[in-house]
Amino acid sequence: MKLSLGPLQYFWPRETTLAFYRQAAQWPVDIIYLGETVCSKRRELRTVEWLALAEELAASGKQIVLSTLALIEAEAELSVLDRQIAHGGFWIEANDLSAVQLCKEKGRAFVAGPSLNVYNHRTLAMLMDDGLRRWVPGVEQGRNLIGELKDGVLGDGRTMPELEVIGWGRLPLSYSARCFTARALDVPKDQCGFRCIDYPDGMPLATREGRPFLRINGISVQGEEITDLGPELPELRSLGVDILRLYPQAEGMETIVQHFDAARHSDTPPPHIGERNGYWHGEAGMRMTT
Repeated sequence: MKLSLGPLQYFWPRETTLAFYRQAAQWPVDIIYLGETVCSKRRELRTVEWLALAEELAASGKQIVLSTLALIEAEAELSVLDRQIAHGGFWIEANDLSAVQLCKEKGRAFVAGPSLNVYNHRTLAMLMDDGLRRWVPGVEQGRNLIGELKDGVLGDGRTMPELEVIGWGRLPLSYSARCFTARALDVPKDQCGFRCIDYPDGMPLATREGRPFLRINGISVQGEEITDLGPELPELRSLGVDILRLYPQAEGMETIVQHFDAARHSDTPPPHIGERNGYWHGEAGMRMTT
């Protein structure tokens, strides 16, 4: 089983981002996803710099994939998407159907990201016809639904694309045209001052009772809990999962990568160091305690 470093979900300073990925080039991950997936206003790294970083990291022997926005709202964002695809040197993670369409038109292989709505094997087959080579199921899609979709694809006489499952990190639950960070700070979205850079792992949101609940991350809302599918590695293997995705976090990421690298080479599944993902088991994604 391969390990991937998923796209950076948060807004970090330019030098912090560059230093993180140059360290990641030495980590035992097989695939690195690069690019902005949340908000086009996050421009600490311009498109040309993301592409230059991709070329630099590719020299380490890892597969580099360029990730696209999950919500495309403007012509300028389509222009950035077109430049990513036109580069031609890397696969694209399509997180919006605009990216799927452009990849199809240009004959480019792509990864179906978790924000695409894939809930039946016919949709998956259609995307495969468009150039899909790897599928990352949505955060709420557990083992049963993934197994059903896989059986449907194989039942149609097709070969299943690579299957990549989110194994570590805060799950991106939703995206909206509204910026939740700006709203929480009582500033207009267009005058946000890029305040989400002050929250390298998202802004914590608690219930009225003070219980940790969600993370606000620009136009995205995440779960508070860090999902950990390490203990489910035997089950993931039996399901045919090819790649385990680890989402970047501000502190301790190298230790997390080393933990999963050791786990994938062991016959004994590791204990939880994060939280159990209820979605995977067909249960509520978050367990509330009283």
